[in-house]
Amino acid sequence: MRNGLVGIGSVLVSASMAICGCANYGSGASGGGGATGNGGSRAAGGGSAGVPHPAGTSACTNVAVCGGDIVGTWNVTSSCLSVTGQLNVSLIGMACGSVPVTGSLQVTGTWTANSDGTYTDHTTTTGTEEFTLGSSCLVISSTPVDCLGAANIMTALGYTTATCTAANGGCNCSATVDQSGGFGQVSPLASGSGAYATAANVLKTDDTFAYAYCVSGNTLMLTPQTTITTTTGTVVMQRNGNSGSGGAPSTGGQPGSGGAPPTGGQPNLGGTLGAGGTPVTGGVTAAGGTPVTGGTRNAGGASITGGVTAAGGTTASGTTKSGPCDIYAAANTPCVAAHSTVRALYGNYNGKLYQVRRTDNTTKDILTLTAGGIADTAPQDTFCAGSTCVVTVVYDQSAKGNDLWYQGSTQVPASTSSTPAKATTESLNVGGHKVYSLYINPNNCYWHDGSKSGMPTGSQPEGMYMVTSGKHANSGCCFDYGNSEADRSADGAGAMDAINFSTTTAWGSGAGSGPWIMADLEYGLFAQGNNGKNSNDPTQTAAYVTAVLKNNGTTEYALRGADATVGSLSTYYKGALPGGWSPMKKQGALILGCGGDCCKPSGGANLSAGTFYEGAIVTGYPSDATEEAIQSNIVTAGYGK
Repeated sequence: MRNGLVGIGSVLVSASMAICGCANYGSGASGGGGATGNGGSRAAGGGSAGVPHPAGTSACTNVAVCGGDIVGTWNVTSSCLSVTGQLNVSLIGMACGSVPVTGSLQVTGTWTANSDGTYTDHTTTTGTEEFTLGSSCLVISSTPVDCLGAANIMTALGYTTATCTAANGGCNCSATVDQSGGFGQVSPLASGSGAYATAANVLKTDDTFAYAYCVSGNTLMLTPQTTITTTTGTVVMQRNGNSGSGGAPSTGGQPGSGGAPPTGGQPNLGGTLGAGGTPVTGGVTAAGGTPVTGGTRNAGGASITGGVTAAGGTTASGTTKSGPCDIYAAANTPCVAAHSTVRALYGNYNGKLYQVRRTDNTTKDILTLTAGGIADTAPQDTFCAGSTCVVTVVYDQSAKGNDLWYQGSTQVPASTSSTPAKATTESLNVGGHKVYSLYINPNNCYWHDGSKSGMPTGSQPEGMYMVTSGKHANSGCCFDYGNSEADRSADGAGAMDAINFSTTTAWGSGAGSGPWIMADLEYGLFAQGNNGKNSNDPTQTAAYVTAVLKNNGTTEYALRGADATVGSLSTYYKGALPGGWSPMKKQGALILGCGGDCCKPSGGANLSAGTFYEGAIVTGYPSDATEEAIQSNIVTAGYGK
C-alpha cells in the first residue's frame, strides 16, 4: 500500500498552534520578558491558577527567548492551546493534501531534563480537534475509502480517537487527543524519554520537536516551534522542589539526582549480560552428543517435524539443528529471503544477522552465538553503551543477497524524514538468551530490490511468514513484510504480495479491534476475498504472533496465524483472490515496516508501527503441513523464555 508524502512533526508539525499562558502572564513582550516576577506569581498561585483565556483566544504571546539552564524537574503550571491552520493529511496518503483544522489542547504533568542530555516526559496532552474532509480526501493510498475508514486511519497522526460522518460528499470529523509525552505537540512520535539538546535559545527533543524557551529563576516558558506553520503562545512550567530560591537547581543538586539513573543503568546492563551467560553454560550440558544423534534422526527423514523437535533440546545452548528455511527447502519451497534480529533461520547459518550504528557513525555486525544459533548481543551491549544505536541493515541469510537496508541510507536514498529504527528499544529472551527486536516506529522502513536476486515476480507462487507482536501496532499505512514494487510507487492491483499486521480498517479488517493478520496486495488490505470484514480473522493479542501468507499467483491465497509460543496455526482465510487481482503482478522488491511507495527522495514517510523478530519469503506455494512444521520450529525456539 501507499504511504504518506511528507515528514512527520507536531500533529505532525502541520497545524498552527497558539499556546496561552495563565492570567498572570503579561500580554505584551515586556510582560513576557519580566519572567522572574511572573514566575513568582505563578508559584504563589500553586499552578492551579485558572487558565482564564479559553483556548483559541488571542491573548497568548510567544515567549521572550533567553535560553538558560533547563536541568531539573519541571511542573506544568498553566497551558492554553489553540489549534488552527491546515492539517497535513498527505502524511496518511490522502489525495487532498491538507484540510482546515480547529481545536484546543491542554498540557499537564512534569518534564525532567537530566544533566547527561537525557529527559523523561510525564506530561499528558489532551483536547479535541475538528476538520472537514472534502470528497478528494476519500482516496487514501490510491484507494477509495468511506468516512469510517478515513476516521480509522486518521488516528495514525497521533489522535486517540477520530469520528467522521458523511457531509456534502465528504466528511465532518472530530478527533480526541490523550497523549503521553511530547508536550503540546500531537504526534505518533511522542516519547516518554529520550535525548535533548539546547542551542541558540531552542530546546530540541529527539531531533524531532523544537521549542523556543526562557528560564528565569524557577520558571521555564516555552513556545513550540513548527516547520510548516506558525505557533504562538507559551507553556509555563515551575521548577520542582524549590519554594523560592532559584539557586538550588543551579548549584548542581538537581542535575545530580538526574544523573543517578545512568549510573544505575550500568549495573542493569552488566546484570543482563551475566544472566545471558548462565544459559550458555547450562546449554553446553544440554547440547551433548545426544542431540547430534537426534540430528541424524532428522536427516533420516522420520519427519521434518520430528527433526524440529529433536533440535528443540539444544535451544538452551543457542543452537537449533534445523531452521525454518531448512524445513521450507525440504518441502521444495526454498527461501529466497530470510531475515531476523533474533536467530539463524538455517541450521548451519553462522553469519551476520544485522548491523548497528553508533552516534559516532561507527558500525558493528551482530552475529549468531553458534551455527544455527541465537543472536550474540553481548558485543552490541558493549558497543552501544553510553550511546544511541540504530539498525542500519538486516542481512539476508539465504545467500541471495536480499539484505534489507533502511530507507534513508546511501544504499536506499529516501526522504529526509526517513530514519533507521533504534537498536535497543525492545529486548526479550529467546531460548534463554537476551536478544533485540527490530522495533519499527513511524519514519522507519527497510527495503531492497530483489527482482534480480531470486524474488518471485509476476504471477509466480510465493509464501512467507513473520513473527511479530500483538502489543505494538497501529492504524498507519502500512506495516508490511513481503513482496513490493521495485520502483517504490503504487502500481496497481496485485503489484504487492505482503503480510500486513495492523489495526487499519480503511479497507479490509478482521474481528474485534485488531491488530489483524491481513494481506497487502496493493490498492487495498485484505482479510478475505474482498474488502469486507472477515469475522474469522481474530484480533491478535499475544506478545509474539506467527503470521503466514501464501499466494499461488493466479487463483488462491491464504492467511494463517497463531501465538508464536504455543499451539498450531489456524487458517483465517483460504480462497479466491480479490476480483481484479488475478493474475498477480508482483515486482520482486522486499519491504519491511512500511507500504510499497514509502519514503522516496521526493518526499514521504512511514506512519506505521510494528515489531519484527524474524521472517522468510519462499518460492512456490507451501503446504499447510510445511507451515505447521515452521510453527513448531518457532515454538521450540522459545520466544519469551
